[in-house]
Amino acid sequence: MTETVGKEVLIEGVDPRELYGAQNVYLEQIKSLHPALKVVARGSSLKVLGSEAETQRFAKRMDSLVAYYLKYGHVSSQVIDQCFSGGIMQDDAPVDKDVIVYGNNGNIVRARTVNQQRLVKLYDRNDLLFAVGPAGSGKTYTAIALAVRALKEKQVRRIILTRPAVEAGEKLGFLPGDMKEKLDPYLQPLYDALNDMIPPVKLQKFLEDGTVQIAPLAYMRGRTLDNAFVILDEAQNTTLSQIKMFLTRMGRNARFIVTGDVTQIDLPRRSDSGLVRTMEILRGIADIGIVEFDKRDIVRHPLVKHIVEAFDRVTGEGHVIPSERE
Repeated sequence: MTETVGKEVLIEGVDPRELYGAQNVYLEQIKSLHPALKVVARGSSLKVLGSEAETQRFAKRMDSLVAYYLKYGHVSSQVIDQCFSGGIMQDDAPVDKDVIVYGNNGNIVRARTVNQQRLVKLYDRNDLLFAVGPAGSGKTYTAIALAVRALKEKQVRRIILTRPAVEAGEKLGFLPGDMKEKLDPYLQPLYDALNDMIPPVKLQKFLEDGTVQIAPLAYMRGRTLDNAFVILDEAQNTTLSQIKMFLTRMGRNARFIVTGDVTQIDLPRRSDSGLVRTMEILRGIADIGIVEFDKRDIVRHPLVKHIVEAFDRVTGEGHVIPSERE
């Protein structure tokens, strides 16, 4: 007599409703293709009951279906038939060399510009990277995508994202709420990027157990960051001593990326910013790479590029030290 076993099949990185279809039409089709199994959908997982061989086969085919959706952003009745007849395997889809990570709901995060691609390439051979350039050029988003990929591939054990809590026209003391509520607006762009790339339930778990940490720069003092991917965002708002403090937190098997835009310094005196000076000091040291993003990398609304150009013409800003040549 065949032993009956239970198995939980997780649906990761995809809204289950996309896979199950309107009124669960795809889910019913999936069930019909494995009539010997009892399959019950529970949120982002499927509870499967049947023989061990059949449940394993079902799990493998669901993995193929999820992988297909993550690569192509859709499923259909025909795709499900192919996946569950063994016609599509996880490795069948063509590899897109510009893809960094497959995010939520079919969202594909890829290096879309020359300098985004250069950042990804330099990451492969540098433990510390500086990515500087204008708003909207994707420097922070690309860095976070690299961090998520490193975590998924178990290259690191945790992701740490940090920013200096520097006021842009407002004083923290006058904002309502406790310190966390005062600081969260500064860190929200980092949460937004992570929400694109990690399923909400898993991200919440990561935040609770410390796998993903988001904190103001002051919280980095005194720490040694081992086995971590650490990103310092908005580094133009750090002083020379602050950025030195941050960089000297680097521990064993750590990868650091520093991002910033020297045209958006919110310190009382622009000359207090330590970002450009730090890059000058560290230039030429092995395993440190510098990527200078520019207006051609702006991937937000097309108007953002014109806005940056207009301000540059009036203020004469936008110049950063020349990027390191490969």
